Amino acid sequence: DFTSDFYFRQAWRDERLSFVKSPDLDQMTVGAEVANKIWVPDTFFANEKTAYFHVATTPNTFLRISSEGEVYRSIRLTVTASCPMDLRFFPMDRQSCTIEVESFGYTMSDIRYKWKDGPNSIGISKEVELPQFKVLGHVQKISEVSLSTGNYSRLICEVRFVRSMGYYLIQIYIPASLIVVISWVSFWLHRNATPARVSLGVMTVLTMTTLMSSTNSQLPKISYVKSIDVFLGTCFVMVFASLLEYAAVGYLGKRVAMRKSRAQQLAKLAEQARQERARQTAAQEAAQSQHPEPPMPTGGIGGMVGPQSPDQSMPPLVKGFGGGCPTCPTMMQSQPQHIPPCFTMVRRFGTFSSTHTLYDNQLRRIGDQCCPGVRGCTICSTQQQQQQQQQQQQQQQQQHSLKKSDSKSSRKESTAQTPEAASAPGGAGSPAEIEAALAGKNPNKLFGVNPSNIDKYSRVVFPVCFVCFNLTYWVIYLRISDVQYDEPTILH
Repeated sequence: DFTSDFYFRQAWRDERLSFVKSPDLDQMTVGAEVANKIWVPDTFFANEKTAYFHVATTPNTFLRISSEGEVYRSIRLTVTASCPMDLRFFPMDRQSCTIEVESFGYTMSDIRYKWKDGPNSIGISKEVELPQFKVLGHVQKISEVSLSTGNYSRLICEVRFVRSMGYYLIQIYIPASLIVVISWVSFWLHRNATPARVSLGVMTVLTMTTLMSSTNSQLPKISYVKSIDVFLGTCFVMVFASLLEYAAVGYLGKRVAMRKSRAQQLAKLAEQARQERARQTAAQEAAQSQHPEPPMPTGGIGGMVGPQSPDQSMPPLVKGFGGGCPTCPTMMQSQPQHIPPCFTMVRRFGTFSSTHTLYDNQLRRIGDQCCPGVRGCTICSTQQQQQQQQQQQQQQQQQHSLKKSDSKSSRKESTAQTPEAASAPGGAGSPAEIEAALAGKNPNKLFGVNPSNIDKYSRVVFPVCFVCFNLTYWVIYLRISDVQYDEPTILH
């Protein structure tokens, strides 16, 4: 709507009202009551919604009649006219509102309206000020309107305005920008300060929502997007993105903590495996030091045993298959029982003596089967295998519990590595697999990103994006909202 308070003046000629001019009487000025007794044009405002005359303290109207019959009428009116506004560039918009005057019943064959003083027929006071608009000027037009009842003459006064930005800068743009800046404070808070960062993010989001609602409640319900909607919408997205940024930091921080815990447990398992290997190596070295291998004799009794190389040495002590080298019961049962006692070998004075070497190789094999790997060992091969299997089962159970506690992505990586781990020696819980799982992975990063780095990047990315948006926004909208009218505007 467009409401204006103005003086509406009309002039026409009615020869019936002419009178003889005298030196003392050139024209007559009469009151409003005379207007009801003479003919007046049936002028109305074509686009008015409401209008009324001012009657305080008397009707604000007068008639002035000249001796030639020219009638001049002035009325003070307040008219509210329809003014469709284009708010796409609000609040940087420029509006053009019209006041249209025509006859209600007389067609162009009876009455023709025209501007009496040409371009100077309309005057706007320099003291006219509006709280939200600045008057740029006005344009006078004459048109002919064809209706179903005939053709009518119409006068159009087009008043052009530009909206003042001061109110909206103070009440909307600056507060919205400050809310966005406040949301960046969370980037400088520690990522473990959950209450502070969450409350700050939620508060800024709710404040932006309230500001947008209060702004739109004062505007018409239109379907297209206004320029202020673009600004407030972008500010809301920036504030909401700050809240989502902390959600991403918290999620990655939790995942990194789980990965670090898993890496620590894997490192503990690897250390236990290394200690177990060192313990076994120490035990084997101790057993070798307790039972050193003697040098093999170059010959036996009666010269039946020929020269032997150092790597073909005999067991240090095999006596009745139950002497100093403990033998596995299962292995002893599997060996032939008819080996004569003459093959019992006894260490005497640092050398071996034997009456025959017919079963030398067979006896060597028995000793190897009883004590695999190292001469004079104290653990049977079956016992070693059982202990190794038990250790592998324990390590596999620990690995399985770790894999269950990990997330889906970690389970996918473990599944992709399962065929290689199964084919590797030692099984899934072997030290080699644990070291391979630890190698090449930084437990402080997930997908190559550190949660603390997200805050560091956000401190730069968010302000830069907001500044670039502001530059683009103001340059574009100030440029396209500067409407250039085809017709000249009379400025005052």
